[in-house]
Amino acid sequence: MGRGIFISFEGSEGCGKSTQIHRLAGHLRAHSHTVLVTREPGGTPIGEEIRHLLQFSKAGDAMSPECELLLFAASRAQLVRETLLPTLEAGTTVIADRFMDSTTVYQGVARRIDNGQVTAINRFAVGDCMPDITFLLDLDPRIARERLRLRPRPAQGDDRMERQPHDFYDAVRSGYLQLARAEARRVQLIDGSQSEDMIAAEIQQHLETRFHGVFGK
Repeated sequence: MGRGIFISFEGSEGCGKSTQIHRLAGHLRAHSHTVLVTREPGGTPIGEEIRHLLQFSKAGDAMSPECELLLFAASRAQLVRETLLPTLEAGTTVIADRFMDSTTVYQGVARRIDNGQVTAINRFAVGDCMPDITFLLDLDPRIARERLRLRPRPAQGDDRMERQPHDFYDAVRSGYLQLARAEARRVQLIDGSQSEDMIAAEIQQHLETRFHGVFGK
């Protein structure tokens, strides 16, 4: 059995990642693919504890950008070694809700941490475990924020990252578009303002083309 294919999804909060991940996983499973869906931060017991600290803990309100960067990297390092590498080696398709690109953009661009330092920490955390393809759902931050406003709120309260100001998310979008240009082979830019069905069809077409029938109907 060959190595599994690693698919990641990126984009700002409210861009529709979760919906498309759910749809893609269901589509692949319906066509007899074994699929693992994971998320960041999280995906392991250690990662889920870090997720709570980053998103909902009151202690997180005083978190420095550098601390935030290292916590995301720590969660990712555990996820890679505990879950992703053995799962991919077993031939399973992995669909990740965020991976190292989020740190490149959120902490490197939007938090303005030196790109060289972010790159080094990312590389230390993931080693050679890189997505085979990344789908970036691009959406105007103001539309995304309106979508977030209409969502049911979690019992824990608002996510700390979702409470960031408008200019933060303008920087996030700009950073992602820079990434798409720099890594056009891996990163597939998708217009997130399209209908759910159109986005899902475009994602499936990219997979069928890139992987030569592995994900064909």
